[in-house]
Amino acid sequence: MMHKKGVTVKELNSYEKAGKRGQKKEMFDKILIANRGEIAVRIIRACREMGIKTVAVYSEADRDSLHTMLADEAICIGPAASSQSYLNMERILTACVAMKADAIHPGFGFLSENARFAQLCEKCRIAFIGPSAEIIHKMGNKSEARKTMMEAGVPVVPGTKEPVFTAEKGLELAETIGFPVMIKASSGGGGKGMRISRSREDFSENFKSAQLESIKGFSDDTMYIEKYVERPRHIEFQIIGDKHGNVVHLGERDCSIQRRHQKVLEESPCDVISDELRRKMGETAVRAAKAVHYENAGTIEFLLDKEKNFYFMEMNTRIQVEHPVTELVTGLDLIKEQIRVAAGEPLSVSQEDVVISGHAIECRVNAENPSRNFMPCPGRITNIHFPGGNGIRVDTHIYGDYQVPPNYDSMLLKLVVHGKDRREAIQKMRSALGELIIEGIETNADFQYEILSHPAFQEGNTDTGFIPEYFPQYCK
Repeated sequence: MMHKKGVTVKELNSYEKAGKRGQKKEMFDKILIANRGEIAVRIIRACREMGIKTVAVYSEADRDSLHTMLADEAICIGPAASSQSYLNMERILTACVAMKADAIHPGFGFLSENARFAQLCEKCRIAFIGPSAEIIHKMGNKSEARKTMMEAGVPVVPGTKEPVFTAEKGLELAETIGFPVMIKASSGGGGKGMRISRSREDFSENFKSAQLESIKGFSDDTMYIEKYVERPRHIEFQIIGDKHGNVVHLGERDCSIQRRHQKVLEESPCDVISDELRRKMGETAVRAAKAVHYENAGTIEFLLDKEKNFYFMEMNTRIQVEHPVTELVTGLDLIKEQIRVAAGEPLSVSQEDVVISGHAIECRVNAENPSRNFMPCPGRITNIHFPGGNGIRVDTHIYGDYQVPPNYDSMLLKLVVHGKDRREAIQKMRSALGELIIEGIETNADFQYEILSHPAFQEGNTDTGFIPEYFPQYCK
């Protein structure tokens, strides 16, 4: 049985709050994690190291999940369905009050970018470890975010400035922009509500399909249209800001290896970005964050074309799945930094302190079968072995005999490696994937190995069209 007693030492932190010099504030005593899986485990571990007690919430399907065993306390918040558990704001807030937690960390997914949830936390005087509800709302609406970035002088992909609601109006605007165009849901994310239209003939059908997907997924029919950049790199800059107006960027992540707009593998730094371009893009990311007075961790996502022109795509107002690669190349713990910032402390680093060292790669290992259109494969894990060694990290919530539920995202673990350069990182990841054993269910580990072994990937010839070009058998 896992030992569940946590550290109880409180950390007293001196800080200077805007307009209140010399005020002292205690670090949080107890944090409730409004999430599940590996990110919940990751947050619990950071809290343990900071001497903060934790509360895990779980659905009936997650009763035996690792995060419920590692937390100091755990409470069931409902049935397996996300709508009745991890997306149920009232139950999560009630649990937080009942367990006397003074802050909530939402992780990623679920309620992490829900402005109403952040607002309810504020009303209940519970610290939300993330940006304010106002910022989440402003940057979560893609049309509003584009408009804000334009006003801040941040380069954006040419497109509509105002929201679009009908295919007829959209077609009129698309012809002005010039085909091909990308049709996007204003409230979209995770590749949902997106379609490429290459001519006026296919526009209306694509617009209506994307809009319907947006209505089903986000209860929002607001769309926008932008010029489609052919086979760009998807580059995101990690930023973090505090309550004192300080914002820094922590370098970039190349997230170009994607399948249907879903990230598969990420690395940092990007091998085609020069120091000068990194400086320019980083300064732009910081300017974008300061334009909305951003607080806590977030990412500014860019498209980088073959001529090295970059364009703002969107902002994610939360911690990212791929944050470990940034941690490995900078030496910073982003979860701890999030918690400190939410407690009112200033950033622990200035921009001059941020140094990128070596190269990191992350592979998302999912319970899915690539040969069957990546069909989810829940079930019981009968045997498991994690790779180890210098520069190898495994973030996961699974263990031997664990029953993978069918109700949630299929990600089992994040395998992350750090090497002195990209070549060493690739070799280290190939070795780690070769050592990884997960039996009883299907996974995409072999597919990840195929990607890393492809000559085009090893030579750095990657963009968002990499998988469709080199692995068309997985794109049916």
